[in-house]
Amino acid sequence: MGSTIDSQLPFSEIVKVRYSDLDAQGHLYFANYLIFGDEVLGAYMEQLGLNIMDPLTAPCLIFTVNIHCDYLNEIAGNSDIAVYAGYGRLGKSSADAVFELYNNANGVLLAKGGLTQVFVDPTTRQSMPIPEFYRANIIEQQESLGN
Repeated sequence: MGSTIDSQLPFSEIVKVRYSDLDAQGHLYFANYLIFGDEVLGAYMEQLGLNIMDPLTAPCLIFTVNIHCDYLNEIAGNSDIAVYAGYGRLGKSSADAVFELYNNANGVLLAKGGLTQVFVDPTTRQSMPIPEFYRANIIEQQESLGN
C-alpha cells in the first residue's frame, strides 16, 4: 500500500480502475465508488469468518438498508485505488460499515462512505443479533467498538 495513506480502518485491497469502470467523462462512474467499497468490505467480512456467498449455509443474511458516499476527488482510469474497510458502529442486530478510497500512488483521499447492515435470520427473514463469533472478530480488529 502507499506509504502516505493515513487510514484507521483495519482492512484494505488495491483495486485497478478499468476502462469499463469509467463514465462518458473519463472518470470513475459514481456508482462504482460504492461497488469498490462494498466489494472490499465483503472481502473483509470473509476474513472475519462470515461467508455469505452461499445463503443456504450462511449463519445469517445481511441486508443493506442505507448507503452513502462523499466524493472528494476525481478518480481517473488506469488508477490503482487503495480501498480500506472496517466498521464504525456495532448495534444489537445492525452495524455501520465504512470505507475509504485513496489514490495508492500519492495517498490522497478520494472518497469515503458507509452503509448500514441489518443481520437477518435466513429462515424468518427477520432481524437477528449479530452472530457472536462475528462480533468478537470485529472487536478483535477494532477494539474501540467493544466499549
